[in-house]
Amino acid sequence: MLLADVARVSAEMAATSARSEKTALLAGLFRGADPHEAPIALTYLSGRLPQGRVGVGWSVLRDLPAPAAVPVLTVAEVDRAVGALAAVAGKGAQAERRRLVGALMGAATAQEQRFLRGLLGGELRQGALDAAAAEGLAAAAGADPAEVRRAVMLSGSLAAVAGELLARGPAALADFRLEVGRPVQPMLAQTAADVDEALDRLGPCAVEEKLDGIRVQVHRDGGSVRIWTRRLEEVTERLPELCRVALELPVSSAVLDGEVIALDAEGRPRPFQETAGRVGSRLDVAGAAVTVPLSPVFFDLLAVDGRDLLALPTAGRHAELARVVPGPLRVRRLVVADPAEAEERAAARDFAEEVLRRGHEGVVVKALAAPYTAGRRGSAWLKVKPVHTLDLVVLAAEWGHGRRTGKLSNLHLGARRPDGTFAMLGKTFKGMTDAMLAWQTERLRELATGDDGFVVRVRPELVVEVAFDGIQRSSRYPAGVTLRFARVVRYREDKRAEDADTVETVLALGATG
Repeated sequence: MLLADVARVSAEMAATSARSEKTALLAGLFRGADPHEAPIALTYLSGRLPQGRVGVGWSVLRDLPAPAAVPVLTVAEVDRAVGALAAVAGKGAQAERRRLVGALMGAATAQEQRFLRGLLGGELRQGALDAAAAEGLAAAAGADPAEVRRAVMLSGSLAAVAGELLARGPAALADFRLEVGRPVQPMLAQTAADVDEALDRLGPCAVEEKLDGIRVQVHRDGGSVRIWTRRLEEVTERLPELCRVALELPVSSAVLDGEVIALDAEGRPRPFQETAGRVGSRLDVAGAAVTVPLSPVFFDLLAVDGRDLLALPTAGRHAELARVVPGPLRVRRLVVADPAEAEERAAARDFAEEVLRRGHEGVVVKALAAPYTAGRRGSAWLKVKPVHTLDLVVLAAEWGHGRRTGKLSNLHLGARRPDGTFAMLGKTFKGMTDAMLAWQTERLRELATGDDGFVVRVRPELVVEVAFDGIQRSSRYPAGVTLRFARVVRYREDKRAEDADTVETVLALGATG
């Protein structure tokens, strides 16, 4: 498979919002594709590298050689080149990376260079890919799309399913089953504005506290325990206390879904960064477990003692969960059997308010009749949490890629210091409509003070209202904090830069959040 074909499909997918067109493009790419190269191409199209981060920043990608006239690079050759980049370490590493990137880019056409620059720089954003890719694979291989989606759900890897399906045909899908020791993609929640909306949409449901922790999937098989995060990164060795809890359960095997969270002496959540830092740390795990102990909270059971529970309704799975997991280790919840009853609705609202008073994020409302739909952000789970907003100043913006090529996209956001300067809090490219992208590109170019081809610096005059989920500590930014899941709400042309929120306000939100 030529890289040129992948780059072309990437550009064409970025130019359309129609899922049917994306599916057709992917089906065309996969027909006749080498089963060994297709998983790599899929990973590229999702904006990732199989090797993970390879230490290539924009300084390495800034000055590229002249592009090749004819496409010759194959996906396998690019994969080997990126593998060599990932292996670079030690003295002279940066120079060696420049050499390797230069050699790779010199063999690439102009379109391939644009694709590789976005891929290596971590700026290739293709949008939601999995659904269209599953259907494209099904069309290319003559398989049932529902069976492909189920295989992806149970394997936890779209790329793995692609390789097997293209190599062996539809019969390969039967090999993908729920197995203890192989993680599945977790079920995700959509958003509701408030508890009442969630109740109206779901009917009979359970209202559960939403913890500001790290999602974990725990697999127990006899005396063995393995643990994965939401992104299916294995973290077993980092969470010895969770392993001990899993081994104490009265089961021979189980697959549990839940979270781990750091709590203070009063049972309130400690800052999210402490939980994230603890789960992410591989150093002195025993000491970290004493300094920042993590508490597990389980809210679902996917399998137990050889039984697959995925098809059971929420109510049935919770009954099994309650049978094997003690109350203190289960999520707090309130069952709303009849949302039409005023007393039950009031109780649900009271429960949500109490969750917030306890310092947690909000609630997740789950339909009692819904099966566990792994890997999908389905409508059977709805999250409800308060939205925080800040008025911040745009300090710079980055040129976009893919569908946003030619548009200023990723905004650098700043809060006002006492001396009138601005401290950068982070970046966001989320929440922008096509009309907003066009407007802000024109406006920011009017305010530009410099453009290095990647980042446009601007006069700090434009105020934007930004919604976010919380404040977390970060050594990357001058105020020592950054915004979690920031997204643009609207531009505030009615406000001047001196009206923007201050660093002091942001720090106060972090202290109370």
